[in-house]
This record gives sequence, C-alpha cells and structure tokens, in this order.
Amino acid sequence: MNSPKQPLPTFDEVLLCTPQTSAEQVGLFLRRCLIPCQGGDKIYTMLYADELSYDVSCRAQELFQHLQCYNSSYRLIILCNCERENSYLPSAFSHCKVHMIPQRSQADIQQYLRHHFRVAQPSSSAAAVFKEHMCVGIVSSKRAGMGK
Repeated sequence: MNSPKQPLPTFDEVLLCTPQTSAEQVGLFLRRCLIPCQGGDKIYTMLYADELSYDVSCRAQELFQHLQCYNSSYRLIILCNCERENSYLPSAFSHCKVHMIPQRSQADIQQYLRHHFRVAQPSSSAAAVFKEHMCVGIVSSKRAGMGK
C-alpha cells in the first residue's frame, strides 16, 4: 500500500478461513506459499485462521513444518481474532506473533481502496448504484431481515 500503483492481493494470495474450510484448501494455500515458483514476490494471508477446526489446524501446522524447508523466504501472514488467540493455529505460531497497529491512517487506506475499486467506465454497470462508481459496496441495516 506504499503506492496506489501496487495491486490488491490476487485470489490465490488470500485464504478466508471458516469452520467449514477443509484441510485440502489449507494445504493448497500453504503449498502456493511455501513451494518456490515464479512470481515469488507475493504476500500470502490467512484470514480468521482461528476459526479452522482442530483437525484442520493440526494438519495445517504439520504441513507447514514439512514444507517450510523448501523455501526460507516465504511471506505468510496469519490474521486472527485477538479474542480467540488461544485456539490451535494461533497458539502453534505464538512464537511468531506480532500485534499489529495500522501504519496508515484510515483516510489513506480508504483512498487506496477507492483507487482500486473504482470502475473506469460506469455506464451499464452495477457500479452506478454505489457511491463514486465503486464496484464494491457495503449495505447494512440495524434491523435484521429487512431485505438487504
């Protein structure tokens, strides 16, 4: 995010974990991260790794330990909810834990995202619905079940 020209992460660089995320999905992600290949400048991120099941977390840690010998310059970020930092995977990597404080202001982050999510030609696009011709928007309500 040091420059607006830096791209957003691609689909293969991010794994959004849920309790339903399979060991196979995590394994494929870790292989992309830890086995060297062309385009090695990627930063891989596991989001909500604390939500993985115990079995999947154990298998992920075992695979990580097995694969990390193939690549000593991998770049992996595991983000967890601080309220669930005692779950298996965050505990297994606790020796690597870093409490992160955003280095950029909220305004800078919003500007960066606006740059990447703005539709160049808004005509005939759903982006015309969202503010400033963004291709991403958040719709929320304080009342549940109101047809969002």
